[in-house]
Amino acid sequence: MNQNINMAVLIDGDNIPSAHVKEMMEEIAKYGNPTIKRIYGDWTRPGLNKWKNLLLENAITPIQQYGYTTGKNATDSAMIIDAMDILYSGKVDGFCLVSSDSDFTRLATRLREAGMQVIGIGEKKTPNPFIVACDKFVYIEILKKQTEEKVGDKESVEPSVDRITEKEINLIRTTINDLSDDDGWAFLGDVGSLIQKKQPNFDSRNYGFEKLTPLIKSTERFEIEQRETPKSRHKLIYVKNIKKHAAKIKKP
Repeated sequence: MNQNINMAVLIDGDNIPSAHVKEMMEEIAKYGNPTIKRIYGDWTRPGLNKWKNLLLENAITPIQQYGYTTGKNATDSAMIIDAMDILYSGKVDGFCLVSSDSDFTRLATRLREAGMQVIGIGEKKTPNPFIVACDKFVYIEILKKQTEEKVGDKESVEPSVDRITEKEINLIRTTINDLSDDDGWAFLGDVGSLIQKKQPNFDSRNYGFEKLTPLIKSTERFEIEQRETPKSRHKLIYVKNIKKHAAKIKKP
């Protein structure tokens, strides 16, 4: 992801908890510069009161949308209309859609068709169609867990870390095969990028690892090699499938 691109951040206030908005904004900054930040909801409802101070602290503009009809989500419609207006304005190169609602699946698809990068942020209950419609999807639960670990509140950390299964192992293995040279080696940066395209919600943090390298090491299914490069002081990491293995998957 290009961190220099301008992004529009559109938040579904009716569908996202307010508790971790700071963590969400810090995460979004990894993917681009959030030049437009808006949140949609019916601000006459008591349920949205928790957002009000947070909006000032994070420079997020509230957009009022009354619920004209019972059972219809007017917030979704307002957010979709604004997204299309922003798209045609040409002021941004990407969008961050913050919601756990599958109603934004078509919007994410349409924005990507227009050449926009689309980041999704939502809870683990988010339906898969919306997840796969994004370039990358980040779970709020992971951002919450990281914050609790930073402050040392171990007792409040929820057991939200997923266990690595054969499904993830096979995803890594087949991706290495897709990119490997004649000797079976593949550049880890390319592997990570292709995995993200195949499965937008794949994130090493979901499994308790900050980076992809330690996650791969923990499986004991792959060879890892660091190579010197004359153009950089940093070593490049390459990975290779181990054809025969007897190791068990380790828990983080």
